[in-house]
Amino acid sequence: MESARIIATVARIVRDVGIAEEIAQDALVSALEQWPRSGVPERPGAWLTATAKHRAVDLVRRRETYARKLAEVGRTLSEESYDPEPSGPDDIDDDVLRLIFTTCHPVLSAAARAALTLRLVGGLRTDEIARAFLVPEATVAARVTRAKRTLAKAGVEFEVPYGEDRAARLGSVLEVVYLIFNEGYAATAGDDLLRPGLCEDALRLARVLAALVPAEGEAQGLVALLELQASRTAARTGPDGRPVLLAQQNRRRWDRLLIRRGFAALERAGDGRSYGPYALQAAIAACHARAASYEETDWATIAALYGQLGALAPSPVVELNRAVAVSMTEGPAAALALVDALAAEPALARYHLLPSVRGDLLARLGRTEEARAEFERAAELTRNESERALLRERGRELGEAGEPARDGAPGEAGEGGPARALGGDA
Repeated sequence: MESARIIATVARIVRDVGIAEEIAQDALVSALEQWPRSGVPERPGAWLTATAKHRAVDLVRRRETYARKLAEVGRTLSEESYDPEPSGPDDIDDDVLRLIFTTCHPVLSAAARAALTLRLVGGLRTDEIARAFLVPEATVAARVTRAKRTLAKAGVEFEVPYGEDRAARLGSVLEVVYLIFNEGYAATAGDDLLRPGLCEDALRLARVLAALVPAEGEAQGLVALLELQASRTAARTGPDGRPVLLAQQNRRRWDRLLIRRGFAALERAGDGRSYGPYALQAAIAACHARAASYEETDWATIAALYGQLGALAPSPVVELNRAVAVSMTEGPAAALALVDALAAEPALARYHLLPSVRGDLLARLGRTEEARAEFERAAELTRNESERALLRERGRELGEAGEPARDGAPGEAGEGGPARALGGDA
């Protein structure tokens, strides 16, 4: 709980996130050594922060550039009172905001930003990050190490930028949070469809960011999107862990508190005319949340919102989602024409939801054999075992019954959230 605050406070002093993390760890070791003898302080967070600050000031004073650093930083820090301990785990100060903007700096790759943010801000261990993204622990360790070196070499300032630079950096921050949630909401590979821990970490970061930059519409739009998507988590898998399609989900299991929070955040994002890409996705998710049943879903509005999203942030994945919505308003034949037009898109060449959606449309048109082939192709393309099992089951159902597959978009296409159907890599 205190790790991010301590690192953020120390990074403000030493201007190096790698050194800041080491000093924070030293402070935690000191606590483990002293507290069993002296007892846990009344304000443990303040004790840890003060200990880390003392060590940071000592380090600054030992540097060869002592005089200049002392004039700039050391004298002020030695005279100031230590920051009070925050009242709760969600009470985040400006230092943590600076840390988020630093770990999400555009000088780093998207993978490095995600790993470093989860490490320093989310407090995850290297092995936990590796397990979350299904990559070797050594790969994550190397990414984090390189990211720290890159930030130091580039001389990245530990600050919240302003003006045009702030707008550019904020986009990078939102993207990282979006990608982290995306991987948790619809895992790229592995046995499980969901990785709830990643969703929780991303939602926490989004809430923190939205609270610290309340005037930023897209920050509010992102938190609205994640609140609404997270509300469905309990209904997205069955007791055996198998995926449950949107049409079959028990909506009584949707979290009404998260839905209310999502609606409130969407209102803070502005009116519909000023929505950015995240707010538009949240508006789509809100249409599903408002519907008492799958049959009552306002697919016409969803199709229109996807049209706006495609105009604002063109993507073949957005067009694929729009096609699903069109299939629910104009029928599968109209949607199939849109999907077939996407077949030549290089970005969708190995995207399993393209043949998955096409298989659903063909099944609804009674073209059973073609649909079965599409579901098999989709199953071969996905790296997620839960999705693969579902797709193969749908193909078998067609073969056994000779009837159209169950109504509804396969996977998460058309659902309106940050699943890979909305371009998690974009």
